[in-house]
Amino acid sequence: MEGVSNNVHGVILAISSSIFIGSSFVIKKQGLKKAGANGKRAGSGGHSYLLEPCWWAGMLSMIVGEGANFAAYAYAPAVLVTPLGALSMIVSAVLAHFILKERLHMFGIVGCLLCVVGSVTIVLHAPLEKSIQSVKDVWYLATAPGFLAYTFTVLVLILILIVRYVPRFGQSYLVVYIGICSLAGSLTVMGVKAIGIAIKLTIGGQNQFKYFETWVFIVLVLIFCLLQLNYLNKALDTFNTAVVSPIYYVMFTTLTILASMIMFKDYVHQNATQIITELCGFVTILCGTFLLHKTKDMGNNPSIPLPVIVPTTDMDCKQESKTTKVTVEV
Repeated sequence: MEGVSNNVHGVILAISSSIFIGSSFVIKKQGLKKAGANGKRAGSGGHSYLLEPCWWAGMLSMIVGEGANFAAYAYAPAVLVTPLGALSMIVSAVLAHFILKERLHMFGIVGCLLCVVGSVTIVLHAPLEKSIQSVKDVWYLATAPGFLAYTFTVLVLILILIVRYVPRFGQSYLVVYIGICSLAGSLTVMGVKAIGIAIKLTIGGQNQFKYFETWVFIVLVLIFCLLQLNYLNKALDTFNTAVVSPIYYVMFTTLTILASMIMFKDYVHQNATQIITELCGFVTILCGTFLLHKTKDMGNNPSIPLPVIVPTTDMDCKQESKTTKVTVEV
C-alpha cells in the first residue's frame, strides 16, 4: 500500500509540474519576443531577456514546476514520472495557440493525442523501482560500468553538438538545441532522483548530506540545469513553441527512460510482453512528434485559394479557334 500511495503522490506532483512548466514555455517566449524587439535576440547570442519581467515570470513558473517535478522523483520511479511530461506539451501548445497566435493545426492536435497515448502506454507497463536505502546505493549504481559508458557517450555528444553543430545548424535545425537539452536532461534526472532520495531519507531521520556523494550529485545537477536553460532559451527564441515542446518532450523522455533502464536495470524483472508494449508506446510517441513537426506551419498559413474559372463566351471560343488555325497554317 505504501508503494501505491507513493506513486499517487508522485503522479499528482508530476501533473502539477507539467501545468507550470507548460505555461512557462509560453510566458518565457513572450518575454523573449519583447526582449528581441528592443535588443539582440537570444537566438543570436543576446541576453537582453534578463531585463524582461515577463521572462522572469516564466522562469518562476518553471522553477515551481521543476520543484514539483523534483519532489515527484522522490516518490515515484522515473519511468512513471517522466512520461507525464506530455501534459506540459499540451498545455504549452494550447496556450501558444491562444496567446502567441501560433496556430495549432488539427493534425497537430492529433499528434498531441498520439504522444499522450504513447505515454500512457509506457506508464501502464512501467516496471517497479528498486528499493533504495541510502544515497550510497544510488552512487553505486551511477558508477557501474554500464552507466559510466552512457555518461561518457552523452558528454561526448554534447561537446560535439556545441562545438561543431551549433554554429552551423543551430538556427536551422531544432534537433541541435533540443538534442543538447535532452542529453543533459537525462543525466540531470538521475542526479535529481539521487538528491530527492537523499532529502526524503534525511526527513525520515537518516541524514544523507553527511556523504560527499550527495554533494557531487547536487553540483552536477546545477551544471546540467544551467546548460539546459541556455539552449532551451535559444530553441524557444528561434522556433515555434508548439513544435519545441513536443520534440523536447519526446527526446527528453526517451533518453531519460534509457538512462534509468541502464542505471537501475528496470528491464531485468520485465517479461517480453511488457518490453514490446513499451516499445509500441515509444513508436506511438514518435509518430505524434513526426505529425506535429510536419504540420507545424499549416496552422499559421492561410488556406490556399481555389483557382477561379472565368467562363468564356462563344466569341472568345471562335477567336481562340481562329488564332489556333492561323498558327497552324503559318
